[in-house]
Amino acid sequence: MWKPEKLDNIPPQLLEIPEPPKELWVAGVLPSSETVLLTVVGSRKYTSYGKEACEELISGLCGYDIAVVSGLALGIDTIAHEAAMATGLPTIAVPGSGLDPSVLYPRSNLGLAKRILDSGGALLSEFAPDFRAADWSFPQRNRIMAGLAKATLLIEAGERSGTLITARLAADYNREVLVVPGSIFSPTSRGTHQFLKLGATPVTSSEEILRVLGFEPEIATPKDVDLATLSEAERAVMEFLTEPRHRDLIIEELKLPTSEANVLLMKMEIAGLIRETPEGLRRA
Repeated sequence: MWKPEKLDNIPPQLLEIPEPPKELWVAGVLPSSETVLLTVVGSRKYTSYGKEACEELISGLCGYDIAVVSGLALGIDTIAHEAAMATGLPTIAVPGSGLDPSVLYPRSNLGLAKRILDSGGALLSEFAPDFRAADWSFPQRNRIMAGLAKATLLIEAGERSGTLITARLAADYNREVLVVPGSIFSPTSRGTHQFLKLGATPVTSSEEILRVLGFEPEIATPKDVDLATLSEAERAVMEFLTEPRHRDLIIEELKLPTSEANVLLMKMEIAGLIRETPEGLRRA
């Protein structure tokens, strides 16, 4: 499928970290040295909120000279790689194994690895191509992910998540640590909130990430909706959507026949007034 090659030169940012890698293997094409790298990590047991946040934040980086680094793991890592490719950004996967297709881990993401290469991205590892992943190899590869990037974005992590190792290393290496705030009721937010308490930068928009990475984002002017031009039922929906709401709740609030309410919501989606998200319907 592909053949890893030894990298001629270690990226200079990795030479700054304690115990830099003695060698690196690569499959595919690494981005230019001018490209700004953002590492994105998070829980394997993510929530719909974490998935939507990851996709939303990465999609807002479209058009900038940025590449997304992650660990090819299941969960947020996979979502980050997929979101980068969907957005047209290069992505670099740093697995906890060698890069030979026969040993690449996790096996279920072999197809994802091929799509990363096909999209112009890269696989990167300090381990020999035929090295099989071990428990100790994942924390070790995390220092590569943390050291490569200008900033690490943490999206959902439990209190003892291995993901926190990458964020902690990024802080130790004087890299920026960015955190997506989560629900105070969610176990997957406990680890991220620990970093907020320690002074990590909370981010709630792509523009905030872009500024940390050294870009001046172009702010899109929000589309103003003149409620006076909407029907009474449409206005009721817009006023009810102060936050994402499930379709059933909206229909109940409208007090319309279900079929009539569904047609109304469909028309509003087509008109670009509202959109479907994993959390429910929200204003567009």
